[in-house]
Amino acid sequence: MQRVNSGCRYALAALALCCASGAHSSEQQHSSEAVMLQGFHWHSHQTNWYNSMQANASSIKQLGVSHVWFPPVSDAAAPQGYLPRQLNNLNSAYGSAAQLQAATAALAQQGVKSVADIVVNHRVGSTNWADFTNPSWGPWAVTRDDEWGQGSGNWDSGDGYHAARDLDHSNVTVQTDIISWINNVLKPAGFSGIRFDYSKGYSAYYAGLYARATEADFCVGEVWTDLNYDNVDGHRQQLVDFINGTAGDCGVFDFTTKGLLNQALNANQYWRLSNNYQPAGGIGWWPQKMVTFVDNHDTGPSEMCGNGQSHWPVACNKVMEGYAYILSHPGIPSVYWAHVYDWNLYQPIQALIALRRELNIRSDASVAIQVADASRYAAIVDGRLAVKIGPGDWQPGAGWTLALSGDGYALWKKSTPDQADWQRTLVFVYGVTAAGQDMFIRGGIDHNYAAANLGLSCTASNYQCALPIRHNNLRNPTTVPWKQNEQYLDWHGSESGQSSAALGTAADWTTNMWPASWGTKRTVALDGYGEEPLNQYGEHYWMLDVEMDCSRSANGWFELKTFISNGPGWEADISQPGAPYASGNHFAQCGKLNVFRRGEAQPVTISNF
Repeated sequence: MQRVNSGCRYALAALALCCASGAHSSEQQHSSEAVMLQGFHWHSHQTNWYNSMQANASSIKQLGVSHVWFPPVSDAAAPQGYLPRQLNNLNSAYGSAAQLQAATAALAQQGVKSVADIVVNHRVGSTNWADFTNPSWGPWAVTRDDEWGQGSGNWDSGDGYHAARDLDHSNVTVQTDIISWINNVLKPAGFSGIRFDYSKGYSAYYAGLYARATEADFCVGEVWTDLNYDNVDGHRQQLVDFINGTAGDCGVFDFTTKGLLNQALNANQYWRLSNNYQPAGGIGWWPQKMVTFVDNHDTGPSEMCGNGQSHWPVACNKVMEGYAYILSHPGIPSVYWAHVYDWNLYQPIQALIALRRELNIRSDASVAIQVADASRYAAIVDGRLAVKIGPGDWQPGAGWTLALSGDGYALWKKSTPDQADWQRTLVFVYGVTAAGQDMFIRGGIDHNYAAANLGLSCTASNYQCALPIRHNNLRNPTTVPWKQNEQYLDWHGSESGQSSAALGTAADWTTNMWPASWGTKRTVALDGYGEEPLNQYGEHYWMLDVEMDCSRSANGWFELKTFISNGPGWEADISQPGAPYASGNHFAQCGKLNVFRRGEAQPVTISNF
């Protein structure tokens, strides 16, 4: 996802390698319905914590979460676990290795997965600064700019951490031992996901390396930096830079949304949650990769308001407003153990999760903000869930039923919910291009036809004439940045949060056969462009391969027109025979294989797959 010219730049070579090698799939790599519970707070080590987690396994399942984030589980110099000492020793202040495994097993029996807190930025010695054991490392494992002064490794690839020795992740032995620890110690203990602690302390490349090498099914990094509330784009950019640095294999905690929620709720500045009527946090740029939260073990209190870390908390009396926001919005929400079990908010949080699941709100849900001012924020999510937080009044209007409400929040669902009809839809358009030229497609339903026949008022802000899409081909390193954060095939070019270089919906160049004289064969299956079995027509057929919500089409039809960048520009008007209504565009059918030639009225074919 390339938000502005100066930022959000993909590591394209790494991304192409990742995709071509058939990388593992995590919750952050698809439209996810996951909800995570942070399974501890700052004081959890003061009791036999793993026994508590095991005892609550059934309750955790009933809460509605899919994953539980555990505290750091290795032997450490601090009871909270964030000064790791012996990585391979799983006896800690939270309990024994056997109790840990019993807790993860109890959760697994309930169908809940376990996420390990991976602290690999730094490490402490057993008796002094750097006598590392289990696994045993020497000064070569410490960065040469560490304050210890005796590290002989490479320079630190991130920020320093003064409480422990900064590790040199470029060292192959360090990499091998960390991967072995995850694969051979943590995974047998019941973990399948990873939460990277202090991710700003080392290059995101290494987080991606470890996630791929261990096939993590959930991967999220902690990139917590200072937030300028009056210019949040730089903060969002740091989150996206981490994601790009992992070649897209990991997501990131949405600290931008966290900070904006603090201001909205603590200071009645609900307007901060909107940026040009799109979410102002990380979820406004790349929602699928964001893990949202109200508070965690560092930012918020523990057993009661005012204790624990409480470094950056939401006002204690506004916590449920925060949950109404994150549990109704895109991203993968993370709920906090202290709020659920110590603050007696289990039932209202459970009800919000249940509504999210009932309406199938996923990590890539669309958001149409209705109002955001000093007293309220209101939005419609995926066209079927309306939410309002804040003391100000707001109603979604006719056709909605109040589903949940509490102090400062209310949620509605459609009285007669729209039934989405997602079907794979392919469009091939023949068009010869030169080097540096790419084909884009715009489309949807004609605005005048929609107003006269469908009762729709189509504008650039509400996309009522647009077709919701989900890209199936995210393997072409050239077009991937243009596809990120795109939710519609529409008439308006780039969407909010999408690359300004996206001149419509990007298509991928294909051919029916790749001659040996062209060199190494490129295929859509591996490279995102090149030879494609569904292309039975020849060279220069640009392909759009998406899941499309056919319920939003005009009786199964939609229109499209092509644009070729850096030269040819827009396709001329045509008059397609047999079209359902008058238009100068091509007509395609949702859920089918549609083949056209640029500038020609007669379709090559419109057929079933």
